[in-house]
Amino acid sequence: MSLRQHLVQLACRLQEPQKVARFQRLCGVEAPPSRSADPRADEKAEPSPLLSGDPRRRGRQPGATGGPQPPGNDRHPCGAKAVGGGAPNGVQNGLAAEPGPASARRAGSLRRNSLTGEEGQPARVSNWLLYYLFCFGTELGNELFYILFFPFWIWNLDLLVGRRLVIIWVLVMYLGQCTKDIIRWPRPASPPVVKLEVFYNSEYSMPSTHAMSGTAIPIAMVLLTYGRWQYPLIYGLILIPCWCSLVCLSRIYMGMHSILDIIAGFLYTILILAIFYPFVDLIDNFNQTHKCAPLIIIGLHLVLGIFSFTLDTWSTSRGDTAEILGSGAGIACGSHMAYSMGLILDPSLDLLPLAMPPVTVTLFGKAILRILIGMTFVLIVRDIMKKITIPLACKISNVPCDDIRKARQHMEVELPYRYITYGMVGFSITFFVPCIFLFLGIS
Repeated sequence: MSLRQHLVQLACRLQEPQKVARFQRLCGVEAPPSRSADPRADEKAEPSPLLSGDPRRRGRQPGATGGPQPPGNDRHPCGAKAVGGGAPNGVQNGLAAEPGPASARRAGSLRRNSLTGEEGQPARVSNWLLYYLFCFGTELGNELFYILFFPFWIWNLDLLVGRRLVIIWVLVMYLGQCTKDIIRWPRPASPPVVKLEVFYNSEYSMPSTHAMSGTAIPIAMVLLTYGRWQYPLIYGLILIPCWCSLVCLSRIYMGMHSILDIIAGFLYTILILAIFYPFVDLIDNFNQTHKCAPLIIIGLHLVLGIFSFTLDTWSTSRGDTAEILGSGAGIACGSHMAYSMGLILDPSLDLLPLAMPPVTVTLFGKAILRILIGMTFVLIVRDIMKKITIPLACKISNVPCDDIRKARQHMEVELPYRYITYGMVGFSITFFVPCIFLFLGIS
């Protein structure tokens, strides 16, 4: 047997949903008795009329771009098939959880899909420490974390590091989302996997962008801060594996990714960082100083967004990609504006490495005040832009705006809404909010 055949066999074994289900059982997650009593019953069941006409399938969606899409599994080298005739990626909606014995209480789905209304399955959880630990781990790759993490760096810790973290994050996440829609591998089949979260279930599976983000952010943090700040390197070497393993294992625990998806996401990120990290300094300096930088930034991010929207039919990954690109463009343009107006004062090189300031009540109070004021302003901007851009995009594109969820499944609505809204959010983070801090004397 050739090396290629051995690698294909290994990939098939790492892609098996049974391994995901085994890991879930090892961590104390099982399907309710009504489903786990006879797993073969799900395999024999005929597709219900409701599911067979479910708009969440990977067929061509109304208003979506691209040609007819074959099932996601047709490109899978192992010939995997979704089980049970359910929604795409092997999902079957579960019923509401019922109270169970204290030793194995039931947990409902974490977050349903906001665009499709899809809900995950209830599960019997016997180890609640791991459950909450992995819930935290999976949140490290979600929007709530990003909208708190990057502003906190920019407003309270180190603006330069924050800007460059965003550049790396945008690059890694964009390549990861595009690669998903080129490879088009399905999520692990359920059953046997228990889907605890389905928020991203209409996306493809390979590679795991959660794993990519969970790998890129801690590594980039250490690369950008060591030598610029005074701290023992051992702290960074402890942070990287802890952060990375927590995020990666949480995706298997939630039933959203196979082991192969996680490994591929990790290795893909290492490759991206090895190639592009040496250019991050040049990109950041260009964004700050070049007089035409805003036009180039906006144009480049728009072109990348339009390209990614032609890779596949509609799914939540379209909006995520536009959101990532819009945030990156907004933060870069806001930084350029702040630099041009003299609001950005990076420390000179002869002051490096910087010493950690002592944590005082005043320092801590100002940090909390900046977060409260800044996040309030950012959330107001996001809400206002959402209410403006969706109806405007619907009107321009002649898309009915009665049902916002259906309207956002059109590329002509979702792309401008996400890009403009989160572009303004990013611009606010690096320009408007620092101006408010300066006015209030808490910058």
